[in-house]
Amino acid sequence: MSYSKAYYSRMVKAILALDYAQVDFCTGLIEAAWKADKQIFTMGNGGSGSTASHFVCDWNKGVSYTREHRIRAICLNDNVPTLMAYANDVSYASIFEEPLKNFMRPGDLVIGISSSGNSPNVLNAIRWANENGGITLGLVGYDGGQLKPLAQNVLHVAVNDVQLVEDLHLSFGHVTMQRLSGMPAECYVEPGER
Repeated sequence: MSYSKAYYSRMVKAILALDYAQVDFCTGLIEAAWKADKQIFTMGNGGSGSTASHFVCDWNKGVSYTREHRIRAICLNDNVPTLMAYANDVSYASIFEEPLKNFMRPGDLVIGISSSGNSPNVLNAIRWANENGGITLGLVGYDGGQLKPLAQNVLHVAVNDVQLVEDLHLSFGHVTMQRLSGMPAECYVEPGER
């Protein structure tokens, strides 16, 4: 078997092992925040940070474009000078919690993404959001780490492979975007049919 086929075979197994009811529940949390005009915050480190930013790009543009009622999503990773200021002057563990103190209001949705579930800066922000009226969602892999029991809601990709965890976390953003933009669930188009 080729290396790429082996990788994608493992990905298919990971996809089939997902709890689809939980995926739907978590996409529903984003939809509920949007309909209630609540702010949505995303955050993560490394690949999870780029996933957090990708979510916001897709949701702010892909769901909201041409609509009167728009999603209000912010990725806490995207203001690099602010991150660096907190990391330098306070601690790297505070880079997400401190901006939340400026912007989060009770009922807002805070999404922390951590493949290991053990990123201190994500844990601190989720803990603060829990204590201050936020609704929290953790996206985790492996055994879920500390984030799994800390977040009020969890999407767990129970795979011990960081790249597969990141692949499935990213796909959650795409599932959410298609659901919220009104795309039918059965919309597959064969190549050449467009």
